[in-house]
Amino acid sequence: MVRFFPNPYEDYKPGEVLPLNKDEIISQVNEIIGNITKRLQPTHKNVEGGLYVGVTGVSFMFYYLSKNPLLSENKEKYIEKALEYLSPALETSAGERTSFLLGDAGTYALSAVLMKEIGDNQFADNVKAYKSLYNYYLNPKFLKCGGDELFVGRAGYLAGALWISREMQVQIFTNDELYKICDMILMSGREYSKRHRSPCPLMYHYYNTQYLGAAHGLSFILQMLLSVPGYLDFNKSAAQDIKVTVQYMSSLQTNEGNWPCCMEEIGLSEHKLIHWCHGAPGTIYLMAKAYLIFKDPKFLNACVKAGEAVWQKGLLRKGPGICHGVAGNGYVFLLLYRLTGDDKHLYRAKRFADFLNTDDFLRDARLPDNPESLYEGTAGTACFLADILVPEKAEFPFQDVFSTYDY
Repeated sequence: MVRFFPNPYEDYKPGEVLPLNKDEIISQVNEIIGNITKRLQPTHKNVEGGLYVGVTGVSFMFYYLSKNPLLSENKEKYIEKALEYLSPALETSAGERTSFLLGDAGTYALSAVLMKEIGDNQFADNVKAYKSLYNYYLNPKFLKCGGDELFVGRAGYLAGALWISREMQVQIFTNDELYKICDMILMSGREYSKRHRSPCPLMYHYYNTQYLGAAHGLSFILQMLLSVPGYLDFNKSAAQDIKVTVQYMSSLQTNEGNWPCCMEEIGLSEHKLIHWCHGAPGTIYLMAKAYLIFKDPKFLNACVKAGEAVWQKGLLRKGPGICHGVAGNGYVFLLLYRLTGDDKHLYRAKRFADFLNTDDFLRDARLPDNPESLYEGTAGTACFLADILVPEKAEFPFQDVFSTYDY
């Protein structure tokens, strides 16, 4: 089965003027919004799945669009819609309380930021609700299925904490509190690595699979450890293990620029998944963060190489989404544009956006299970399209590599 459409576009020629029709992109975003509001109602039955595939994710899309300077005439309407889509999630549990992407933790994080945005003092209660979960993550036995990754684990909680702090420009946890969670992640990764005789100092599992990608795996966990301000200076032995593990991850990149999905797949002749969740389009964020911190050009080279794999095989048949779809892969080029300033990457991002409107895509791409959602569906696509309008600020949700989060 071929997982991607052949890339029909010629590559960028140096000096080429980028064909960027802002009105066209804005009307694409508006069309997506129209479809979402028609097809996915802000009701209690659509809460499950949280930020990932529930109404909380649609609320996030509206909040994200509200901050885009080129969409500012709709700001008030977007904030109103964000609140409307969030309200059922505040009344009904999305699933696991402690899960950032799938459960209530993500709802509390978004609610805190939204309430602050509209000047509602209730935001303090939402911050308190987010912080009330903190002690769960300090339990060494937190979640048997694997308590360290993004969706349900400690790395997701850290991502939320850093995101709230950045959006509000105020630190919601002390460094010491954040470091305690990082220490737990370190302890967990060292123990697991030792028990399984891993080839690097830190290793993790999710349902007994040693994933490497962003969704459930090592790359996102390491990215969060690199992102917590001051942690590498605070805990020198942790810093050493993190750096060695990042270098190990870098060494697993294939000749074509991709990564294995999990440790069990190392050594296979081909790694077919070029998705944000598994493969280069998610692991690139770790490499980018490592480059910005360690200043080693090999991490930047890994990013550029990942971009080549995505350009060749990233027009996915799975749909338009950011988790395993065309928009998530298009975000790779927006990241590379911010890292390098090279117009080639902006051109490529724009081409991925164009492809979403082609007959081939509209006819042959699969309809995702949750077609309007943030990660699987078009809500994430709208964020990607809006980011093409302001590429110098573009970022994949909750994966900003450029902020120092130091307030």
